[in-house]
Amino acid sequence: MKKTRCIMVQGTMSGAGKSILCTALCRIFRQDGYKVAPFKSQNMALNSYITRDNLEMGRAQVVQAEAAGKEPDVRMNPVLLKPSSDTGSQVIVLGEVRGQMSAMEYFRYKKELVPEVKAAFDGLAEENDIIVIEGAGSPAEINLRESDIVNMGLAELVNAPVLLAGDIDRGGVFAQLYGTAELLDPEEKARIEGFIINKFRGDLDILKPGLEMLEDKTGIPVAGSVPYFYLDIEDEDSLAPRLQNRAGGKALDVAVISIPRISNFTDMGGLEAHPAVGVRYVRRPEDLKNPDLIIIPGTKSTVDDLIWMRECGLEALVQKHAAEGGPVIGICGGYQMLGKTLLDPDHVESSRDSIRGMGLIDAETTFAGDKRRTRVKAEVTAGPLSGAVIDGYEIHMGRTVVNGASFCTIEGEGDDGCWNGNVFGTYLHGLFDTGELTEKLVSYLADRKGIRVEAFRPVGRHEYMDQQYDQLADIVREALDMDMIYRVMDEYANQE
Repeated sequence: MKKTRCIMVQGTMSGAGKSILCTALCRIFRQDGYKVAPFKSQNMALNSYITRDNLEMGRAQVVQAEAAGKEPDVRMNPVLLKPSSDTGSQVIVLGEVRGQMSAMEYFRYKKELVPEVKAAFDGLAEENDIIVIEGAGSPAEINLRESDIVNMGLAELVNAPVLLAGDIDRGGVFAQLYGTAELLDPEEKARIEGFIINKFRGDLDILKPGLEMLEDKTGIPVAGSVPYFYLDIEDEDSLAPRLQNRAGGKALDVAVISIPRISNFTDMGGLEAHPAVGVRYVRRPEDLKNPDLIIIPGTKSTVDDLIWMRECGLEALVQKHAAEGGPVIGICGGYQMLGKTLLDPDHVESSRDSIRGMGLIDAETTFAGDKRRTRVKAEVTAGPLSGAVIDGYEIHMGRTVVNGASFCTIEGEGDDGCWNGNVFGTYLHGLFDTGELTEKLVSYLADRKGIRVEAFRPVGRHEYMDQQYDQLADIVREALDMDMIYRVMDEYANQE
């Protein structure tokens, strides 16, 4: 029987760096010649992705799959929770919507998912040499231990050794690691084969006495200290540092409305990589100022986020910007907001039957219970942006009827979106991934502003990300005791 090795990265808290460390390990093992796949049994995120077979999974495992050189596969993230309120989520299992559940309903239900989680893991294990497993939150959430399917419960289910990561940049890393380890049952603590100090800045010699004391008190070795670094690798939702970016400082100023339930903000990655474009995220009316472009991104709750924009005053500023000729782009939920009316007869989005839109395009959206999720290739037909090719995807629960020019033509399907002078709307995610629309947009904005920007060869997302993954692997390989990691993987794989 095939003995697939695995390693699991857990964290002392959300945002400790589990996702990025797993991404690095996926790349390192691939560089070392192994077939490797990521795995996270349960992910909670609004950043999702549509696979080639039109199934939905968490974006973090997509990034890890790319680093591993693999096509994203929903088995890598069998359970995805997409929060729709403070106490409820849409539950997606193996890429398909299973239903809408409150937190308590899901808490009672999730044990039923264990066979599907295990089958997904076993399928990947049969096809790969190494599985890199990511935990969620903290294993020391002792109120959730009994029904855990994502931290120590999963580690036991698949017999995985664990590396526990703590974020020293937030402070208190020794208390994080020691406290987490001591709150675990003895059998769980015994699975921790090494600590990782993550996001370290400074002189490692000053840190060493603390590391030695931590090892003495816990009996667990430190597997390494990973330095703080700056690479352009996609983040998880609410903790993404890019969402705190408030300053543009480039030739072209792009303001993204940071709506409360923002989803798939990774759409902005191609713009952020362009040297002439400064992308900033705006949450208060006084911070919008006079950008060259406003983008309203995707959202899990279009109606609630439109109401938020209306009540805080950002909607009026977007309408004023558009009325004065300023360009506006709406993506997915942002596109729906741009229309005249949003109808919700079945109360899919909210308790309202309908709500007035921004009125910036001649379109009407009706929400429905069925979700459209599909990969697409399209060519932009919207005036100054015409000719750009997009390799993207759709994921939404509304249907929009447009009276006017379309934004693009989808290969084999027809028109999508709407274009009205300086206002553009589309359901397509991944707009800027090929680099072609980025260049068209930069030229359009520069011409409007009367400036010249230096020519820049469009770099496709995949080429650019490959460079980032290699740099990430170099940093983490240098910081971690990879010989120890290989050894503990072998030891667990050889256990009967």
